[in-house]
Amino acid sequence: MHGLSFAARDLAKAATDWEHPSGGEGMKILLVEDSVIERHEVGRHLTEWGLDYVALGSGTEAVKLLEAPDPPNLVLLDWLLPGLDGIDVCRQIRKLGKNGTYTYTVMLTAKNRKQDLLTAMEAGADDYLAKPVDPSELRARILAGKRILELQQRLQFAATHDFLTNLLNRSEILSVLQREFSRSEREGKSATVILADIDHFKRINDSLGHAAGDEVLKEVGVRLRSDLRPYDVVGRYGGEEFLLILPGCDLATGRRRADEIRDLVGKDPISTPLGTASATISMGVTVTSFSPERSVTEILHQADTALYEAKKNGRNRVEVFSAATQALDQPNAKSAGKGNA
Repeated sequence: MHGLSFAARDLAKAATDWEHPSGGEGMKILLVEDSVIERHEVGRHLTEWGLDYVALGSGTEAVKLLEAPDPPNLVLLDWLLPGLDGIDVCRQIRKLGKNGTYTYTVMLTAKNRKQDLLTAMEAGADDYLAKPVDPSELRARILAGKRILELQQRLQFAATHDFLTNLLNRSEILSVLQREFSRSEREGKSATVILADIDHFKRINDSLGHAAGDEVLKEVGVRLRSDLRPYDVVGRYGGEEFLLILPGCDLATGRRRADEIRDLVGKDPISTPLGTASATISMGVTVTSFSPERSVTEILHQADTALYEAKKNGRNRVEVFSAATQALDQPNAKSAGKGNA
């Protein structure tokens, strides 16, 4: 649903609904207006409402900013601009949105014919506000945009995260691995890849029940995430397995970090409503530069081979992929060793 009908329906309520400046927290606004006077006037209202915004005077500058990392997610866009006009900028915004991010766009213009409205919507605008801009209507449009952006963010989170642990889901963590693998090839820097598995997880389910097992999975996820750098990534690979990616780590550093994380996970028992459980993890470690075939599949195979070695050698330990582990008869080994995890 476009923001136009949303805002029209809720205009009276929305104009008075935003009572606190924190209502725009997490939303960054880009104001694109070539008139210095109007740019100043709209900017003054945004400042009064406690909103974070950047103001530019041309469509070309706007597109450059929107192509940069961490761009604004709501755009107030004049139609008539030097360089690229508002319609061209709208089309560029929609092209940029194909990567999964959504930018909510409100067209500001003195044009008021129905055909102009249709042209703006066909170009990708979400809403339309006639000049001179009325502050209450502007506030209502921004609030409508904020609601839609929040919904889009929730949907995106649900599509990329595991519902139980709130870690990245299997599909998304594999996408991250593919990106890090490509970066390693391009920049010649390795990334450590760790496959972790909760030891004897079936015993927890059998003794305390699956609800307790879910609590253990959630707490292990929290502990895995708690000691990572901001740019490290962890996801639920499947069942009681987790995949960690540590960019810029060589094998020695990756092994040391894995052992620190393993110690953190198993250090304290986990309390659940159904009883207390002890949970340890086994970890298999490799690096992206170790793959002779240069494929994500081979990297995962290496991590899984090392994980099997950790299970075979007593669990609650870290093993690193090597030529010796590569020589294992993996299918037979797995069927013999990981059945009880």
